Amino acid sequence: QVQLVESGGGLVQTGDSLTLSCTASGRTFSPNTMAWFRQAPGKEREFVAAIWSTSGTTFYAASVEGRFTISRDNARNTLHLQMNNLKPADTAVYFCALASRLLGGSLYSSRQWYAYWGQGTQVAVSS
Repeated sequence: QVQLVESGGGLVQTGDSLTLSCTASGRTFSPNTMAWFRQAPGKEREFVAAIWSTSGTTFYAASVEGRFTISRDNARNTLHLQMNNLKPADTAVYFCALASRLLGGSLYSSRQWYAYWGQGTQVAVSS
């Protein structure tokens, strides 16, 4: 089994920055894809960013590209999301996810391909 634990959420103001982290433990898969999704109140969970374990290839949702940066430390089994220039629309619970394969094409943005999920961390951006 895999356990994913997110941290780093909080309440910030518009334009602020915040970094989320996710620590993975238990069984490891190589290669794999790790990702961040988010879910705002009353909305569907949506893709934010993903990264491959091998080449470090990254993918972003259009709404965050240029503001968010996903990164990982394979030696420490950690995933990060650096979020800059935060907006009220970024308010959501952010979830870390792991897929036991490399997801390309349009697969990386689809929740169904990720078998492991964290419990989420709340990010609130005030205007």
